[in-house]
Parts: sequence; structure tokens; C-alpha cells
Amino acid sequence: MTATLTKQKQLFTSESVSMGHPDKVADQISDSILDSLLEHDPQARAAIETLVTTGLVVVAGEVTVHNELANHALGRAEETIRDTIRKIGYDDATGGFDYRSCAVIRTLHSQSDDISQGVTQGEGLHSEQGAGDQGLMFGFACNETKALMPLPIHLSHRILEKLALIRESGEIPWLRPDSKSQVTVLYEEGRPVAIDTIVLSTQHTEEVVDSATGNMSAAAVKQLIEESIKPVVQRECANLWSDQIQFHVNPTGRFVIGGPHGDSGLTGRKIIVDTYGGRGRHGGGAFSGKDPSKVDRSATYMARHIAKNIVAAELAEQCEVQLAYAIGVADPVSVLVDTFGTGKVDGDKLEDAVREVFPLTPGGIIKHLDLLRPIYFETARHGHFGRELPDFTWESTAYADALRSKAGT
Repeated sequence: MTATLTKQKQLFTSESVSMGHPDKVADQISDSILDSLLEHDPQARAAIETLVTTGLVVVAGEVTVHNELANHALGRAEETIRDTIRKIGYDDATGGFDYRSCAVIRTLHSQSDDISQGVTQGEGLHSEQGAGDQGLMFGFACNETKALMPLPIHLSHRILEKLALIRESGEIPWLRPDSKSQVTVLYEEGRPVAIDTIVLSTQHTEEVVDSATGNMSAAAVKQLIEESIKPVVQRECANLWSDQIQFHVNPTGRFVIGGPHGDSGLTGRKIIVDTYGGRGRHGGGAFSGKDPSKVDRSATYMARHIAKNIVAAELAEQCEVQLAYAIGVADPVSVLVDTFGTGKVDGDKLEDAVREVFPLTPGGIIKHLDLLRPIYFETARHGHFGRELPDFTWESTAYADALRSKAGT
């Protein structure tokens, strides 16, 4: 669908998945290995794919490092993998997957010389760093929330973030790492006016299973609503909290078997969760396990950065930015800024301002956003966008004034 919502009443839904969801376990493993390399070698190249299932982790892909410390970190990949699984919360072998007992298979090779030549040398022997692959990337922002994110995905992420805090603190001891949330918002005239439905499914122990029904007890359902859903909605959009909201908490009844034992997980299978929950478009490229020379990651971060600054500058109520690249070529083959009729200045003028304010070559993006750092594990859970964390440089709105000036407002 397009990023804009029509001016009739309509419902829009977005979902999020927790750090313990099998696909997110895979994403975090890929990014934790990447971080371990970048810590010692900022120029490390990586495209790491992970598969997790019952008692097994398989890691494959390409890795190239340039010094002994990074090579040592690569040699310790299994230790990094197990530590990541422990941090996520899989520490009990009775659940079918845990950091101590799982088998680890790794098959990694160096980056193709043909690709490396294009990335390192760009269009010619002495030109700027080229894109690590061809492709198209999108970024989006809107003024529905303080984070300039669409409300459904923002609430979905924050609910699971709250649930994780409760689980990790031991406040609700029967929670387990795997969970999913989904929020449906009612829009009128393109603006959110009510929360229609909230779905929350979370893995749990047998402790809260009602012996009469075999399902999660009503008391446990109520506790989840009161402690993980209600505080988030009242904090983020208090005016939309209502007794009319429909709740579906563990709607299948029980969720004891979960995580990689309940379903296999793969890196890059939650690209819509990672971005805007279905609002706007997606270029198809995943993020986790990829170093910043891969424009699938770095250019998508820049596209979000640009769109967010445009909305923060009040040059548009919502904005989608598309960047596209050819492998080995530094400059983007196209730049598109779409404000869906909400823009305050001419579209051509806005695109010109974007090109003047933001560097759009891979090397320029990497430098501007300071991406050659071990910052990626945290991106692989609770969303890559919409969180004001110090390392998430793409969330900065420091260029809003410059955009206003260049756009002539």
C-alpha cells in the first residue's frame, strides 16, 4: 500500500515480535557477530545469515576482516552466539533450546573479490566507495507520534519492550522470551482517532495454566493487560485509551512451547516489523548481519533520517524517501521524496534541499551517521526506527533547521 491513508474511516494494523521470537533470535545472532568484528575492525565486511531451530544454530555467509584481533573475534563466533542466546533469555534446556546445550554449525567465507573491487574502488580505480549491492531503499516518517513513527507499529514495539522489562526483572516470573503483539488503529481523515484492537501472545510456563481449561488463566490475562499494555498506551497516547478496546491475549489459549523449539527462525524474515509495520513501501532488503557498506542497511537508515528531519522541520506531515543504487557506483541512481500531498514546499525544491543537506554516497552516509561501530545488536529487537538511543544516529532531527533554510521556508 502507499504510505498515505485515505480520508475515509479505516482500520490499519501493524505487528511486532519480541527478542525471543525465532526470527529475531536469528537477527540478533547475526548482528552480535557483526558487532564483535566491528569492535576490532571498523572496515570489516559481513553478510551473516542465521538459522535457528530445536537445539541448533546454523550460521552462514561472508566475512572479511583485516587484523588479528578481528580474526580472533571471528574464531570466537560460537561463544558470541551462545552469549547472545543467554542474553535473550533462553537458559533452560527443558524448553528445547538454550545457550548451553544447542549445537552450533558455522560456515563462513570471505567476500567475493568481484564484489569487493566494486565496493572498495567504486566506479574507477581511485573513485569513492561504491554501493555494496544494487537495490532500492525506503524511509518513512509521520507526525502521529513524538517519535515520528506510525502509531500502530510504535505501540506494538513499545508493548513488547515493556513486556521484556517485566520478564527480565522477574516481576512476572512465568513469562518466557517468545512473544508477539499487534495493534489495530482506527483512522479518520488520515488521523488516528481510536485504538480498536490489541493482540498479545506470549510464551509462558505451566504455572499459569488453568487446570480446568488447559489454557492461560483469566488472572494471568488480566495481569498482562494491566502491566504490559495499559501503561504503554496511557504513556504514548493517553487520549486513545478506552474501555472499548478489544483485547486478544494468548487467543489460542496457551503458549508454552515457543522460541526456536516451537518454530524455526531465519535472519531477515521480519523486515516489515523492522521498519514501519506496513506503512509505506519496502525495498525488500534485510538489515541484520550486514555491515554498513551494504546499502540495504545504511541507505535505509539514511532514508529514515531524511524523512524524519523533513517531518520534524514541519515541511510535511508525512514523508517517504526512496534511494536507489547500482553495485559499485557511489552516487544514487535516483532520489525520490514523496509527501503524499502534505508537503509545505514544492517537491522539486524539497528534493534539491535533501541533496544539498545530506550526503547520499555510501561513504558519505557511513561517515554522516557514524556507522562503523558495534551498534547493531540493539537494532535487531524492538525496531530499527523510532527509538531515541544515543547510537541510533539516524533518529536525530538536528538537520531540520538546515532543511527549512535550503527549502526557503
